[in-house]
Amino acid sequence: MNPNHTLKAKLWTLLMFISFGSSLAQELPQTLTWTINGETRKALVYIPATAKTKPTPIIFTFHGHGGTMQKMYSTRGFEKLWPQAIFICPQGLNTVGMLTDPEGKKSGWVMTDQTNENRDLQFFDAMLKTLRADYKIDNSRIYATGHSNGGGFTYLLWATRANEFAAFAPTGTSGGKLIAKLNTPKPGFHLMGKNDPLVKPEWQERTYNKILRVNGCTENGVKLDSNITAYTGKDGNDFQLFIYPGGHEYPKNANQPIIDFFKKYTKNKL
Repeated sequence: MNPNHTLKAKLWTLLMFISFGSSLAQELPQTLTWTINGETRKALVYIPATAKTKPTPIIFTFHGHGGTMQKMYSTRGFEKLWPQAIFICPQGLNTVGMLTDPEGKKSGWVMTDQTNENRDLQFFDAMLKTLRADYKIDNSRIYATGHSNGGGFTYLLWATRANEFAAFAPTGTSGGKLIAKLNTPKPGFHLMGKNDPLVKPEWQERTYNKILRVNGCTENGVKLDSNITAYTGKDGNDFQLFIYPGGHEYPKNANQPIIDFFKKYTKNKL
């Protein structure tokens, strides 16, 4: 074999290895930190390599009570389903639970709707401000999802920060006292287990029925598959209802439908 050809082949292999390694490094999540009222706050974040040069969507993803940002990141896998989007999983602080953990020994999200009383709304504002300052954010493609207490916080963002978002996807939760304040039409996706023993299905039904009314949705939906029914809303504010024969646990087969739903909607098209 020609020695020059051998050298070129080795150099090509080395360059491919370096390029592949660099690509893998860019796909690893990083932990970002903020200081909110003297407390250190953290989030596990996937940032695509193109985030500084191309308009980039953001998916905020909130864990349930007692959850962690690491588990939320690993179970959702949104960085694989939409690698062009920033995927951010914030970490909650110890918080008194609304249904469990009355002593507040586990991590969660504060549910008051007044920003000056809610460290987590302040945390959200700080995260979004940082991402906008450091990256080229597509402000028409900002989304939020979360499960259980994290889903409740997603509804809180809908009630208090609706204008920042293109669409929402709360799961395994209800709006609770926030129902009266969920008055801004937005594309929505709600997931519910038929046998949820913690967040009762009737509570969840009251919430998503309110959203269907606010969004001006058609009375009858269209079945997309065995779990999902799609409702056409006024001015593009559609709604999808994912009902599965389970309890409070989150079904992994919901990840792709949530991303598919988000990809359909931008603020400037509504």
